[in-house]
Amino acid sequence: MTDTPMTDTPMTDTYANLLIERHADGYAVVTLNRPEALNALNSALFKDLSDFLDAVEHDDSVRCLILTGSGEKAFAAGADIKEMADQSYAQMYTGNYFALGHDRITRFRKPIIAAVNGFALGGGCELAMLCDFIVASDKAKFGQPEINLGVAPGIGGSQRLTRLVGKSKAMDMVLTARMMDAAEAERAGLASRVFPHDTLLDEVRKIAAKIASQSPLAVMANKEMVNAALETTLTQGVQFERRLFHSLFAFEDQKEGMAAFVEKRKPVFTGR
Repeated sequence: MTDTPMTDTPMTDTYANLLIERHADGYAVVTLNRPEALNALNSALFKDLSDFLDAVEHDDSVRCLILTGSGEKAFAAGADIKEMADQSYAQMYTGNYFALGHDRITRFRKPIIAAVNGFALGGGCELAMLCDFIVASDKAKFGQPEINLGVAPGIGGSQRLTRLVGKSKAMDMVLTARMMDAAEAERAGLASRVFPHDTLLDEVRKIAAKIASQSPLAVMANKEMVNAALETTLTQGVQFERRLFHSLFAFEDQKEGMAAFVEKRKPVFTGR
């Protein structure tokens, strides 16, 4: 297993607000690159992110993404207040502010891991929660402090945070604007794992490479199953799971995976 970037393919991923590293193990690292603004989320950054997701949606060489922030301080310290401050209600409503990035990420069918390397506040916390799971540095801080600005979360924070950590803790965070550290985030179920700050990206690369080594069809199905659990009843969810489980027997990867298990060898998945 290698975690070095691919060098035999010309770098074509050029974005003003993102740094892209494609790796030979089948994943890409996407770094929010506005360090002078603590990676604050603006329309141009969301446009870049949406364009990149479009570019790799059907690219078989990229089977998993890592999303992280540039610099040592922040994953993303919130939405860009300067861009929003003078907007009217009509402008926000007709422009459907925040919808572009939010909706494109939710439609992306491959796994996205948030590697939270510092502050994930407001829109930054919401962006992390839009990913499939969060792996945090021990220096990470999470929060929804929009109330300090006289507003509220606008990229799903009130909804996803409540589903992930429960009503009491979510209400506490959105009304007091307090921050949650990495240890509390892991206990509460917001973060799946916590690693020392200096090793965070190395550890998340290992996780991404492991996911990328699996059958992409099975990965896609498993992601859909888990996401459905938050949107439906238990009975309907189990029915959905069972039907997707049955459907995987239509693919060569299922035959290869089970044959490899019986033969005590490593499977070679092809996505067929």
